[in-house]
Amino acid sequence: MELALLKNIFIIFGLSIVVLFVCLRIKIPTIVGFLITGIVAGPHGLGFISAVAEVETMSEIGIVLLLFTIGIEFSLKDLLRIKKLVFLGGSVQIALTVLSFFFIARQVGQTVPQSVLMGCLMALSSTAIVLKLLQERAEIESPHGRTSLGILIFQDIAIVPMILITPVLAGAGGNLAGSLMLLIVKVAGILILVYASSKWLVPQILYHIARTRNREIFLLSIIILCLAVAWLTHSLGLSLALGAFLAGLIISESEYSHQALGNILPFRDLFISFFFVSIGMLLNLDFVLRNMGIIILITAGVVVLKAIIAGATASLLGYPLRTMILVGCALSQVGEFSFVLSKAGLHYGLLTPGKTYQLFLAVSVLTMMVTPFVILAAPHLVAAAVRLPLPQKLKSGVHPAFTVTDLTRTDHLIIIGFGLNGRNVARAAKTAGVPYIIIEMNPETVRHEKALGEPIFYGDATHEAVFHHAAIHNARIIVITIADAAATRNITSLARAMNPKIHIIARTRFLQEVEPLYELGADEVIPEEFETSVEIFTRVMAKYLIPRDEIERFVRDVRSDGYHMFRSISADAVSCSNLRHCLPDIEIASFRIDETSPLAGKTLGETEMRKKYGVTVLAVRRNGTTISNPDITIQFAPNDILFLLGRPEQFATITKLFYNV
Repeated sequence: MELALLKNIFIIFGLSIVVLFVCLRIKIPTIVGFLITGIVAGPHGLGFISAVAEVETMSEIGIVLLLFTIGIEFSLKDLLRIKKLVFLGGSVQIALTVLSFFFIARQVGQTVPQSVLMGCLMALSSTAIVLKLLQERAEIESPHGRTSLGILIFQDIAIVPMILITPVLAGAGGNLAGSLMLLIVKVAGILILVYASSKWLVPQILYHIARTRNREIFLLSIIILCLAVAWLTHSLGLSLALGAFLAGLIISESEYSHQALGNILPFRDLFISFFFVSIGMLLNLDFVLRNMGIIILITAGVVVLKAIIAGATASLLGYPLRTMILVGCALSQVGEFSFVLSKAGLHYGLLTPGKTYQLFLAVSVLTMMVTPFVILAAPHLVAAAVRLPLPQKLKSGVHPAFTVTDLTRTDHLIIIGFGLNGRNVARAAKTAGVPYIIIEMNPETVRHEKALGEPIFYGDATHEAVFHHAAIHNARIIVITIADAAATRNITSLARAMNPKIHIIARTRFLQEVEPLYELGADEVIPEEFETSVEIFTRVMAKYLIPRDEIERFVRDVRSDGYHMFRSISADAVSCSNLRHCLPDIEIASFRIDETSPLAGKTLGETEMRKKYGVTVLAVRRNGTTISNPDITIQFAPNDILFLLGRPEQFATITKLFYNV
């Protein structure tokens, strides 16, 4: 059995490398690659894997470690920063999704507990896939990125009570009140234990372990803590995943959380791959092929319904049609935690291993596989939707804080987005006395900054009405600072069409966005990716003592060339990383003035060091302070340290001046 398991691990990792390589080439997330690996290698595929139970056991370790790291990364401070998106957006999305799929499940003959479980299964989306795609597209800080992140965080939290309620649903036909009361007592006892452990016990234990400075002991202690709490919750009739999450919470607020997370991440990534492979192995390809039509139909229905619900949630938060569609497409799949919850449902008999479970697996895996393509198509859906004769309030978003009086500004600056870059532009404009107005899509930011007196209003700058409100026809400059590449292109095109004379400065993350923005009418495009490299290389050249005018000319050439390429620096530019390379006969040496030295009490001018000895005093170190390029009137004192520039033979002749030898 041991050799069979080793062979299976070898097959899984070997096949994963091939599949992941192909997935990366066609830009499909690695999680989808692991699912495909499981489908291909599993008993319903090519049958490479025989020890399915052992692989599932390792996948359980992956889930434990995943929940453990989520608990460690869970920060109340970060949560409070986007609390409205998390708690309001997340709760509305989950409630609407659970109710919708509960109603559908009841219509097809499922019992009430089974329908509730099905609603919970469908309410969760894939944090791993969505965040990875948003990060690759540099859209985490965009309005739809922040909204999706907030809802996903709430979903990750919601999996805990969902797992807790599963055994209660399974016993709903019996003493429901007694089951709930027992559950509440268990949870209360565990929470008290978690609080006491995080406050007093665990920090003291980790402190003494950290003092040993032994990485192996620290790592083993973290793993033991995780497994101990998981075992405790499991022994109380709760789940291993819940215990792992609570163990992470115990460590999260301590000063050891970052080190613990860094130690656990490699193990988590390793074992979580087994989880997704094991899910793929559960999928019965024969069942999928025999029911391909109904599976595709249900998958399309799930994606569309979840997208509509998530989009409606974004609308309730005050966001416009564009953000609604992008959020809906991002959250339209079934998530990895749904598989965790489904296993709990299987364990307690709410799901049967037959047709219903296979249908759930097939639909869930397929929704995850199509997610990259759905997100890629989302901007095209937005472009088509905004052309429809929909109500203006739906297109631009509704929020009571956004009603402002019409603006009649002239010769002003329009700032699109009030993130870090937008704030810096506004601060500079205010300092210089330049009139400006800000267009922002984050409702909370608008409300807060408006209360502080900023000329800001809510709106989606891809709509003409918003630009009319900002008096774009009278504006001189528009600065686009948002992180959404597709929206930046639309705003550039619209601004140029509405005011052909306006000067458009656009910020983008990547170099490949520069040419399309110029073609759409931008006057200046600032690619952060390239500006960062220019700044780094500028500092490198400065360290190599390349003349400042050469560096500045290089930077001007690069920017005037539209960031197409690095221009060559002139051949006669001086490059010295060390004075020894350029001036091999010259050295810098330090000498301390002895109490009996004839230099003590004399000024630099009186010593005539350059005239008599040919050396130059570069600096004087006195009482811990360095005096660079000293004046000739400086008076030397005992214990002063002089830094001199000269040749070795010159230093030999002046030694007697310092030590009176």
